[in-house]
Amino acid sequence: MALDVPQERGLGHLDQRFLDGLEVCRFPLLPFLRPLPLDWMYLLYTVMFLGALGIMAGCCYRLSCVAFLGPYWYLLLLDKTSWNNHSYLYGLLAFQLALLGADRYGSLDGLLRPQKRNAHVPLWNYTLLRAQIFIVYFIAGLKKLDADWVGGYSMNSLARHWLFSPFRLVLSEEMTSLLVVHGGGLVLDLSAGFLLFFDATRPIALFFVTYFHCMNSQLFSIGMFPYTMLASSGLFCHPSWPRRLCARCPPWLRGVLPSTQPPRPSPDCHYGGRRARGGPRPRQHLAAAFTLLYVLEQLFLPYSHFITQGYNNWTNGLYGYSWDMMVHSRFHQHVKITYRDGLTGEVGYLKPGVFTQSRRWKDHADMLKQYSTCLSHLLPRYNVSQPQIYFDVWVSINDRFQQRLVDPRVDLVRAPWSPWSPTPWLLPLLLELSPWRERLQELESQLDGHTDAVFIADFPGLHLENFVSEDLGNTSLRVLRGEVLVELVEQHQNRSLREGDGMQLPAGQYHKVHTVSPEPSCYMYLYVNTTALALEKNLTRLQELRERVRNGTETEPLPPELRPILGEPPPAGTAADPVVTAFLRRQRRLEEQNRRREASLAQRLHRFLRKKFYLFRRSALMTCISLRNLALGRPPLQQLAQEVAFANWRGEEEEARPEGGGGGQGDPEL
Repeated sequence: MALDVPQERGLGHLDQRFLDGLEVCRFPLLPFLRPLPLDWMYLLYTVMFLGALGIMAGCCYRLSCVAFLGPYWYLLLLDKTSWNNHSYLYGLLAFQLALLGADRYGSLDGLLRPQKRNAHVPLWNYTLLRAQIFIVYFIAGLKKLDADWVGGYSMNSLARHWLFSPFRLVLSEEMTSLLVVHGGGLVLDLSAGFLLFFDATRPIALFFVTYFHCMNSQLFSIGMFPYTMLASSGLFCHPSWPRRLCARCPPWLRGVLPSTQPPRPSPDCHYGGRRARGGPRPRQHLAAAFTLLYVLEQLFLPYSHFITQGYNNWTNGLYGYSWDMMVHSRFHQHVKITYRDGLTGEVGYLKPGVFTQSRRWKDHADMLKQYSTCLSHLLPRYNVSQPQIYFDVWVSINDRFQQRLVDPRVDLVRAPWSPWSPTPWLLPLLLELSPWRERLQELESQLDGHTDAVFIADFPGLHLENFVSEDLGNTSLRVLRGEVLVELVEQHQNRSLREGDGMQLPAGQYHKVHTVSPEPSCYMYLYVNTTALALEKNLTRLQELRERVRNGTETEPLPPELRPILGEPPPAGTAADPVVTAFLRRQRRLEEQNRRREASLAQRLHRFLRKKFYLFRRSALMTCISLRNLALGRPPLQQLAQEVAFANWRGEEEEARPEGGGGGQGDPEL
């Protein structure tokens, strides 16, 4: 948790999130929650970090638990867009640790308070932690019984990762995804908790969960979660394993390690048999009741979405407390935000994500409501009176058609929303079209390498307004189901299309696709990025030309504007050729990729440690600056800018990274 504070909790870039005076829309769970001023936020993070260190060392244990627990849950509730299952798990574990006797062995408190040193820990402490980890595994497995996961649609592209290369030697990519990624993940989550619980099966479980979490650490950017789960596996082993491990260490090392002597009796424990002195005390009854109620609550909460119906979308609840890890993958094709001046009727458009620092709002009705309310407060500063806000969000979930999430005709500023009732302006997921996914995969497999497809499903009475970029010189529309009316806006022409019909769409113009059938329509865009295709051909010619020049088979002299492809500077007065510039940019990118791919283990470790060092360095320096500001006041602006620049310093400049862009195919502007 201490290592997590500068990383996933965001201490390393705290000033970018909570800069004073920043116009930004936030998404707290409780509307009254607001961030503190920036310097005070750094103080809050300092308290949380020191609390994590205190828990780790067993120093002022109860106070450290409170110091970590309070700021952590405040920050978690302050921003729903940062919610995920492992962040929620950290909060639960911190709450449990605040109640447990985790400072009885190898702690600084034990050195200062002999009655705690090497004392027994009540069994309910282990029960609570083991039950929590068991629930994480088992409920995650139950959630993976979803038809999309069992069918192999949730993480369809994951099998291409290099970690699954050994499996692809004997299985196709498709079967690797279905059997290893989805089937293996389902079986492991359902069985891991049971296998860890029993002595006979624990070695097998430890092997597979270790392999599983090590893979996850490479597959996903999920912070310390894989390592936390690896550490939690030790909870299922016999409580004496740390003592036995210390006993195996060399004698010269045992002096600084925790005691290897048997633990002493503790007044917090109830002993049966000969050591029993009466029955359990009220405190012990209360601990047992709390353990039972907590476990029942944790079993109930992932299925409590029938209560908080306002947070349900196409999936149940906010992502973060249901243990439905990786069950749903989304791809957003298009998001449009329209505002209308309530007094003048003037219509305008906002860049998606303006005034926000996250993209999670696009998938949740409650966040869309918060975002629209925030925009209605900010837009009057830009001469928009009584703004009305409309969202048109197109998203595909688990390889389905792209479809709308919310009704684009509803002003969300004035639309009703309640956490306890369904959201009326949320459009349903078209589950009846799920069987089309196999057909869509077949259609995509028939395309050549230069043609891409976008599959659309829309509701009766709605229309899609789309602009075909001039780069997409060969774009067509084909109806797969239902009936649509295509309106060519600039040409003032309409054309009706039924199932199986298609038409070519003019580039550089707007068109509207109206769904006129009584059932949802399904259609597809086929497009070729002709500009990117021409650029790719030119880059290939330059690559071949460079190879001919280097091997001496090119007989014609190289024009001056092409000399840079050989690494020579262009002659004075010669204008840079944009194609040559794109070629050089791509070559630098390929060389950087090859350099990283061929780097030795030591080089990769050095790059990793260097990155982490500068992250922790910036976290420490920015924290010191803010604490100084609180204690002594802020210095002049010029001095503050110099201090921040020093905190941002990353040592000697690394090799220049290639610039992005150039040569990639883009989707139509849907």
